[in-house]
Amino acid sequence: MTNKRAMGMVIGIVAMAWAVVAIAASGGGPGLAPDEALQNLMTGNKRFVQSQIKHRSLTIKEAREKLVRGQKPYAIILSCSDSRVPPEIVFDETLGQLFVVRVAGNVADPVVLGSIEYAVSHLGSSLIMVLGHEACGAVTAAMDATGKTEGNIAAILEAVMPAVQNVRDTMEGRNRADQVEAAIDRNIDLQTENLTRQSSIIKDYVSRGKVKIVKGKYYLHHGEVALLK
Repeated sequence: MTNKRAMGMVIGIVAMAWAVVAIAASGGGPGLAPDEALQNLMTGNKRFVQSQIKHRSLTIKEAREKLVRGQKPYAIILSCSDSRVPPEIVFDETLGQLFVVRVAGNVADPVVLGSIEYAVSHLGSSLIMVLGHEACGAVTAAMDATGKTEGNIAAILEAVMPAVQNVRDTMEGRNRADQVEAAIDRNIDLQTENLTRQSSIIKDYVSRGKVKIVKGKYYLHHGEVALLK
């Protein structure tokens, strides 16, 4: 083997090693502190509300090329599937920044919890936002449900029903619109509680201060995300 060929092999091996390191590093999370991640989200939402979005200037091709080797989303968004509430647009973010789990009623079932556990433990995301929204159809359907619901929709309504029942018990006599919005807020509360009640992995990351969980509600009329207590 000539010296030139041997040197070429060494360079190739080194290049491959660096590639492996780069790929591994790309999946480890961006290192944002939870409060900084939250600030990013809320600042992006402010741009969205004010129609001053910035990420449309970044072409999909440019963003896609940067993400070929891995992803490092700084925040996890558990949101409703409602077509009017796309988190990447609502928070003015581009590809690779948000790990979004969307399901009707922003329900934290085992599959959803497993998805969030993956983002927390393997991607390094430091913030989880449970994002409900004004006039949620899943909660409204649960409020209006009478008798047995056909199909798998029943599983969604069953998951939302504890919030609905709580509001029925505490807001008897109030008008329906107020009850629906209160049930939406209560559902956000309960689904947030489920993250740590039903997942020891998420609970561990939260207890060690590596992950923060916040609650948000999106308002259809003006596009603002309000943080709930």
